[in-house]
Amino acid sequence: MDLKVMEIERLDNGVVTIGINSPPANTLSAAVQSDIQQVLEQFGEDSNTRVLVFHSANPKIFMAGADLGSMGSSEGGMGEGVKFVQDLFNQLESLNKPTIAAIDGHALGGGCEFALACDFRVMGGGTIGLTEVTLGLIPGAGGTQRLTKLIGVAKAKELILLGTRLSAQEAQAVGLVHRAVEPGNALQESLKLAQQLAAGAIETMGLAKQAIAAAELPLEEGLAVERQAFVKAVSSPEAREGVGAFMQKRKPNFLQVNPTVSK
Repeated sequence: MDLKVMEIERLDNGVVTIGINSPPANTLSAAVQSDIQQVLEQFGEDSNTRVLVFHSANPKIFMAGADLGSMGSSEGGMGEGVKFVQDLFNQLESLNKPTIAAIDGHALGGGCEFALACDFRVMGGGTIGLTEVTLGLIPGAGGTQRLTKLIGVAKAKELILLGTRLSAQEAQAVGLVHRAVEPGNALQESLKLAQQLAAGAIETMGLAKQAIAAAELPLEEGLAVERQAFVKAVSSPEAREGVGAFMQKRKPNFLQVNPTVSK
């Protein structure tokens, strides 16, 4: 990988942290987008990586919105740029292993949209929200879709149309983040969650993510995806370990199974 603004650290049990370090504001620049793409391509296919944790090197800002100065001026160029980021965040959301956004500092606009594409959001200090309307814009990287599906139409309209910034506690109360923690502790708490996830059946979690995503389809189509995922899960090494451990009245050791994670 040729990363420009992200720093990678491998921890125990296949947990990988990705630190975003693009001063002064971690804007969703071309460099940040390129690094995200490389990270997803590298670690999405890496069987030794079990959980990804994204955090910021800047204690005041997790990630800001788009770099307005570098946005295309023509309608076609703008549309293509937005489509690229939408596809990138779709790739993040559909990754076949758990992802965590460790949010300390502001996550506004595109930063909030990035966090929404992660499986878990653990937040300490700063604020979070889709504030684009206050600039005469709207969210363009999936925010109108993911936030609405997450917290419902009425609340999404309130937050988006007013450009509301929420604290960690407020965001947890409406379901925007999973855990509100003390400011400065988001990464520490995220790593605890990451280790808990890493000790589990990661390949099975990827199949569960596929089935959960299919809940947006008509029921019969969603059930078909669930059925196919279930069949794959039943025949997996993780299932053999999990069921075997249950029968033997012991704790399963999914880390020892260490399956090759595939899409």
